[in-house]
Amino acid sequence: MINLQNQIKIENSSSSMSDLVFLLLIFFMITSTLISPNAIPLLLPESSSETRVKQDVTVYIDDAFNFYIGTEPVTVANLKDGLAAQLAANAEDGVVLRADKTVPVEHVVTVIDAVNAVNNATGANHKVILATSPKQQ
Repeated sequence: MINLQNQIKIENSSSSMSDLVFLLLIFFMITSTLISPNAIPLLLPESSSETRVKQDVTVYIDDAFNFYIGTEPVTVANLKDGLAAQLAANAEDGVVLRADKTVPVEHVVTVIDAVNAVNNATGANHKVILATSPKQQ
């Protein structure tokens, strides 16, 4: 009987495939954090500031003066309770306010008062950040 020195081994190496999957996963994780969510179409006021904030709790006020926490509509009476629940769940330090530029200042102040009421009740120090769009040159 003759023994062959060169035997053919059939193997499947999956290490390069797993490297590719992890690289794609990292790529999509990085690009998904760069996308700013615009759940409700708004015309934001313009600003030359380029500061970006992590957006966990977002309050929207559209041009019909409807309030939303995330994508859930809320009334002015339920705004404080909705914000308290969201801020307790996320425990972040800021609320991003995305108000249409046609919204009167009194509605913006309503959101600020609701966040201040939550701060006074919980002893927290949550801030309100007004979202703007980049200034056109």
